[in-house]
Amino acid sequence: MNFNAALLKPIRILLFPFSLIYGLVVLTRNFLYDKGWLSGTSFNLPVICIGNLSVGGTGKTPMVIYLASVLKERFPVAILSRGYKRKTRGYVLAGEKTTALDIGDEPMLFTKKFPGMAVAVGEERVEALPLLLQDRPDTRVVLLDDAFQHRKIVPGMNILLTEYNNLFTRDWYLPTGDLRDSKNQYTRADVIVVTKCPDNLTEKEREEMIKEINPLEHQQVFFAGIAYGTLYHILSGEKISLHHEMEALLVTGIANPIPLKNYLTEKLHSYDALVFSDHHIFSVDDLNEIRNSFNALNAANKIIITTEKDAVRLYKFGKELENLPLYVIPIEMKFYGHNEADFIRATENFINSFSLNK
Repeated sequence: MNFNAALLKPIRILLFPFSLIYGLVVLTRNFLYDKGWLSGTSFNLPVICIGNLSVGGTGKTPMVIYLASVLKERFPVAILSRGYKRKTRGYVLAGEKTTALDIGDEPMLFTKKFPGMAVAVGEERVEALPLLLQDRPDTRVVLLDDAFQHRKIVPGMNILLTEYNNLFTRDWYLPTGDLRDSKNQYTRADVIVVTKCPDNLTEKEREEMIKEINPLEHQQVFFAGIAYGTLYHILSGEKISLHHEMEALLVTGIANPIPLKNYLTEKLHSYDALVFSDHHIFSVDDLNEIRNSFNALNAANKIIITTEKDAVRLYKFGKELENLPLYVIPIEMKFYGHNEADFIRATENFINSFSLNK
């Protein structure tokens, strides 16, 4: 079970009675769907859901980007997300003037990564998906971002992510643990991906985790890690490489910054960090705090580093960022061994075998 921080552990344990109530609500809801007393809607095109059983930090965004990158070469792809922490309501299709405030940071990142690709948001995805198909009738594949627990849509393929350091099998319901869905719902997945695995992952560890997950006969289990790319300036796009003589201020508001912190510890002489809450909407006061913290660094060779998800929430400051050495670090999903070819094959086989009469 991941208690996020040692200081929070006692508090989360005290909240155990609330987690029992939460778990009962989740179990009841799933029971109603499993028995058919509540039903979901299927669509006549390939719909692939990327999700998890816990809250945040399993790598859903890198997985959506990875899949979109692979599939867009062969199929017209659309991405549908909830649009968490946006300032709008209802269905919104991203356009040229769309901002993170309109659709949320993750969909905005998808829009910047894939110009021309249909990216839309909607709280009720079962209502938003037909509107998306109406706006973009050429769509051949829909990627549902973070929708495993939203059972009003029945996807043709479910990809379930679970983090190496916090497997769903070892977790517990919110707020004591991080689970927002029942552990037994893993049986609805077609593919299970253990994410954020270390580079030195052994075959024995893989076998032990597969045994712990206990996949059904039809379920495939894959193992993936994360790779950080070359930093680029948030406005100019100028690229730089990290080295040990450099010091940095890390600015981030993501669910789990620990892997990035570990990476910077290896690459840099030292760094300071300003850590905000997940999906934090940066204010002018925040920008001033970033400036002041950066200026306080006692180093000649220093930069500011942020993630791509944070960058889309910082673009709004425009020219105020010009004189800041603010660099964005991209993140990518990487599969180990022969996993990648098998994963792509499983996804493309689903799309190719999909029947409109299904």
